[in-house]
Amino acid sequence: MVSDIRKIELFKDLEEEELKEIEPYLRPSSFSRKEVIFAEGDPPDYLYFVMKGKVKITKLSQDGKEIIIEIISPFDFFGGVAVMRGFPYPANAVAMEKTDLLKVSRKDLLKILDRFPSLMYCMTMNLGDRMRGAHETLKNIALERVEARIVSLLLKLAENLGKETDEGILIDMRLSRQDIADMVGTTVETAIRTMTRFRKAGLIREVEGRVLITDPKELSALGS
Repeated sequence: MVSDIRKIELFKDLEEEELKEIEPYLRPSSFSRKEVIFAEGDPPDYLYFVMKGKVKITKLSQDGKEIIIEIISPFDFFGGVAVMRGFPYPANAVAMEKTDLLKVSRKDLLKILDRFPSLMYCMTMNLGDRMRGAHETLKNIALERVEARIVSLLLKLAENLGKETDEGILIDMRLSRQDIADMVGTTVETAIRTMTRFRKAGLIREVEGRVLITDPKELSALGS
């Protein structure tokens, strides 16, 4: 299991013996597609690491519509702000597909951070970037036109989950029009129309339910 733990971004610089110290604190957990891992307002019992699958972090708008704030991919963590500060989870976490996690209790996490202070720095930096990203997402939903929001989303997913191919950048996750609508705070009909325009303009293609960005520069220019 130590080899798996090393893949986790937070632990990648630790030595073999140090990883063996951490291993007993990490407990495996699995969730099915659409299963809720935790809900907004739940007590911050665990910090979670994604080992396989993907997790969406969501909030509900005032009219009850789900907005996806962030997608957590393998070897990243979530639930960190609440666990570190000791307040209820501020959002929902839901498995987007069959997902395998490792979880560490708040009490054990504090033991680990006390034993390895360098992890505290890495975690704080990661959480700062994540909070800025969430703020940017919510600001974009409030201020930008829908087309620009979808462009920003696709480029962000390409940066985090993209794979370079001969034909462009493939976003390595299945992405429905409903997912896109939820991530940018619009209707599914608007997401369909916008993605159709992008496809007809030769900016994207569909590959087995995944989005291939064929012209990243032109797509980026469209969103500016």
